[in-house]
Amino acid sequence: MRFCALYHAAPAATEPVPQVLKSQVVTPSIRLLAIDIDGTVLNPDFVISKADLAAIRRAHDVGVEVVLGTGRRHTFALPIAQQFGFDLWVMSSNGAITRSLAGETFHRDLLPAETCRKLCAAMKEFRGNTVLTFDTENKGAIVLEHMDELATVIQRWLEKNLRYIDFVIPIETSLTTDPVQAMFCGPLARMQEALAGLAASGLEKEITILRTEYPRRDLTIVDVLNTGCSKGHALKRWADHRGISREQVMAIGDNYNDVEMLAFAGRPFIMGNAPAELHNRGWTVTLSNADNGVAAAIEQVLDDASVGV
Repeated sequence: MRFCALYHAAPAATEPVPQVLKSQVVTPSIRLLAIDIDGTVLNPDFVISKADLAAIRRAHDVGVEVVLGTGRRHTFALPIAQQFGFDLWVMSSNGAITRSLAGETFHRDLLPAETCRKLCAAMKEFRGNTVLTFDTENKGAIVLEHMDELATVIQRWLEKNLRYIDFVIPIETSLTTDPVQAMFCGPLARMQEALAGLAASGLEKEITILRTEYPRRDLTIVDVLNTGCSKGHALKRWADHRGISREQVMAIGDNYNDVEMLAFAGRPFIMGNAPAELHNRGWTVTLSNADNGVAAAIEQVLDDASVGV
């Protein structure tokens, strides 16, 4: 909590004694803040701005719990989360895993291996775009058949994760345990074909399909998770666990994989750099990630709570 107190010098003996004012507490209107990483808290240079970091820390200092909701694997999200300077929980892989910075697991929602086998069979045409991820910190956390097609669109990601990558042909051979998810990566047009293939797979009752689009990079990431798995489901589960109502939840995101998270939150903010289609859903539009949009959203909510104090 942030305390605002008024202090007065001792009055002279001949002066009337003023009324003593009690310290007042600024109580934020939110108790839980969920923030996306890529395209939201990371600016176009893939760093957190000083303004955004200061605003996040201010929210934490006045008693707001901060969580990250990201499409990244937990391990890949850690370097970002650790910059905040306080303990927090990460809803990684689009809500499939909720885990603390210290490694404590709250919930896992894995994709059944048998479902993933059927998925791989149905999507044979997209073997070169397919990535499977597993909940491990070792080589084999990421599995693909080859990098030929992937390197053209996610080369930077591949380089950063190279020590976790294992090459398995056919990729189904790696399914000795349930994966966290399957992922298809490629140019926008190619991934529209992949989405059509998924729609025709007959697996609609067994999987959740989420997409993240970066038109300037000509990149679409299609994530396939267990049925009923999303950032929104993970955020609701965590809020219920903490005894926090959705009206007390704020969320900030920028892409299609954030839709469920934003729809759940009582105070949703969509980034200015988000697709125009997402600006028309009635959510408050903040500045872009190039202009400290996270800070602008947080300061708006915290400053609203200070009015009248």
